[in-house]
Amino acid sequence: MKPVIGVSSNLTDLVLSVPTDNIHAIARFGGVPIVLPNMEIDVIESISNLIDGLLLTGGGDIDPTLFGEEPHRGLGNIVPERDEFEIALIKKMLEQNKPILGICRGAQILSIAAGGDMYQDIYDQVKVDLLQHDQKATRTHASHYVQVNEGTVLKQIIGENRIKVNSFHHQAVREVPKGYKISGLASDGIIEAFESENHPFVLGLQWHPECLVNKEDAPSIAIFKKFIEACKN
Repeated sequence: MKPVIGVSSNLTDLVLSVPTDNIHAIARFGGVPIVLPNMEIDVIESISNLIDGLLLTGGGDIDPTLFGEEPHRGLGNIVPERDEFEIALIKKMLEQNKPILGICRGAQILSIAAGGDMYQDIYDQVKVDLLQHDQKATRTHASHYVQVNEGTVLKQIIGENRIKVNSFHHQAVREVPKGYKISGLASDGIIEAFESENHPFVLGLQWHPECLVNKEDAPSIAIFKKFIEACKN
């Protein structure tokens, strides 16, 4: 049986949406994608029992009150229903020791759900010269480098010390949760990847590997292959 992968969705004016790159990347490597609703959390246990793995997709900003802060002036649109639904589902998936791959916003909400925190706006809150993390090139263009840390699951997956990634964000993980470690950094110090030390496959990535799969980008392909493989166990 192919593993069933829950795919988180955007919610805008009562309309759910998911970029199809996420769907195609899962299906290409042997998973069955199911788009998840952002609804009342009383369905969380049923959903977590249904799916074998969780893909947390990109999207808008995250409610800062969830990590004890007031809204920063650089905060963009938030969707509290999505935040609440995803946090509850992440906690249940972690409890069940099921694989999670968080992408961009997905990495950030993973951090919050696990007890970490984040920058609301890196361009105002990080006091160093930053790279262009909101690239103006197409989504299939890899625009900056990430240094991959030794002794990490990410390094085992891709086998490279440095990779080139795309970048579409103004928020980022600031402190990883307890029980997690940084597995990739941009040259300006922004956390680009982190992973659980207590689960077989729980990985957060600040970039969008789903957009690079069709470009036959080897690291992106390796990440999705490993994710789907982990969901079969």
